[in-house]
This record gives sequence, C-alpha cells and structure tokens, in this order.
Amino acid sequence: MFHPIFSVLLRKPELVADHLSSYAGLVRDEARDVGSELAKRAVAGVLAAVCLLVFLVLAGVAAMLGAIAGFHWMLLVVPGVFLVIAIVAGLEAKKKLPNGAFKELRSQLNADAQALHTLGAQS
Repeated sequence: MFHPIFSVLLRKPELVADHLSSYAGLVRDEARDVGSELAKRAVAGVLAAVCLLVFLVLAGVAAMLGAIAGFHWMLLVVPGVFLVIAIVAGLEAKKKLPNGAFKELRSQLNADAQALHTLGAQS
C-alpha cells in the first residue's frame, strides 16, 4: 500500500539519517574540489561589475571634460582600461564548470532514484 521507503522511515530512521549525512559529506567533498573554481569566478564577476561601474563614471567624466576642454587621447585611454578589464573579468566569470563537477554526486543520486523506482515497482 505504501512505498517501501515509508516503512524504512518509520522503522529505522537512523538509516535515513546516515544516508543523508553521507550525502552531505559527498557534497562537501565535491564542493571543496569545485569551490576554488567557483571562488575564482565569483571574484572575477565582482571585479567585472566594479570595473564596469568605474568605466561608466570615468566615461561620463571624460565626456564632460572633452566638452569643456577639448579632446585629448587620455580621455579615451583611462576609461578604456577599465572597460578592457571588465570584459576580460566578465569572460572569466562566465566560463562553465568542468564537466566532472559533482559527477559522483549525480551518479549517486541516479543510483538512489533507480533503487527507489525498483522498490516501488516491486510493491
């Protein structure tokens, strides 16, 4: 009548707790491996956003100075440096995670889902 997982939950909740703690350990281990890559991308994203804002401010100042004092090549170079940094950092932040990221966790989730389907079909 009920799915077999419910009977296990009622009779032996410590098994489910152990299984969930194993999942937490697996997530922690795989996140540690991928964490440095995620941190690098997060820093690159913040750097891109800050440099883009600095570019916008400096481009506005350069436009005002160019209108008042006349054109000078530095009015393009200074904001342009921040635009280039923002583009490079943005491209770095948009890179995809490696294909192997969380591979073991996905395979474990698929195995558990298959086991649950098998148990459900037997009952």
